[in-house]
Amino acid sequence: MPEGHTVHRTANEFNKKFAGTRLVITSPQGRFSESARLISDRELTRAKAIGKQLFLRFDNNLILRIHLGIYGKWTWSNVNPDAVPDPVGQVRARFLNGAVLADLRGPTVCEVISAAEAELVERRLGPDPLNPDPDFVELARFVERVRASRTSIGQLLMNQEVIAGIGNVYRAEILFRAGISPFTPGNSLPTELVESMWRDSVELMKVGVKTGVMITRDELLTKKPKKADRNFVYKREGLPCRVCGTNISIEIMATRKLYFCSKCQN
Repeated sequence: MPEGHTVHRTANEFNKKFAGTRLVITSPQGRFSESARLISDRELTRAKAIGKQLFLRFDNNLILRIHLGIYGKWTWSNVNPDAVPDPVGQVRARFLNGAVLADLRGPTVCEVISAAEAELVERRLGPDPLNPDPDFVELARFVERVRASRTSIGQLLMNQEVIAGIGNVYRAEILFRAGISPFTPGNSLPTELVESMWRDSVELMKVGVKTGVMITRDELLTKKPKKADRNFVYKREGLPCRVCGTNISIEIMATRKLYFCSKCQN
């Protein structure tokens, strides 16, 4: 499942290529046809990401909410407006503006909602490390939600109502970098340590937006390393920890694979 940095990159693409212009929106697959007619030939005013959800606002104040889920995927291409290619596969929604084409396949959520309904969704979501927080309000929200819960921090970081945009990769890596056991209850963590995790997530996810990949080793943040070299613990079960040499552990936490170093994170 794409993590938050990927959705922010998509929002940036929409703002760069489509914002301020009218879009022709269709549903080659057919499942989105009725809703597509509500926003087709309307001006896209703004694209915004919150965590793993994308919100596309149009000039009639309707909003298209998209959550890719596990199988959702975008493809972008430059096309000849007089010879637009036929869709390949099950395209739920197609966005066309002049010579730019974006196809959406397999999302978990693709729905047109009102501004009021979008606000309700946004209220349910936790703070997003990638969105501006000049007054540290979002930082405070994160600290409050973690410190108020007896749930393990490993589960809290995957809860989109606690922090929006974190998935399995960033969860494992942020906890390793902080030296925190994923089994530690949230309410037992010092405020300073929770704040440090937030700041680390901000910086790491900014790198993800910039590079398009999740790099969590400081010495590689300015490079684009091979996939096997990018992280400390994620998908490295049975391999030596890059810091202490202990074999990386794997367990199942709330149906998701959890990677950690039992020595560095004790």
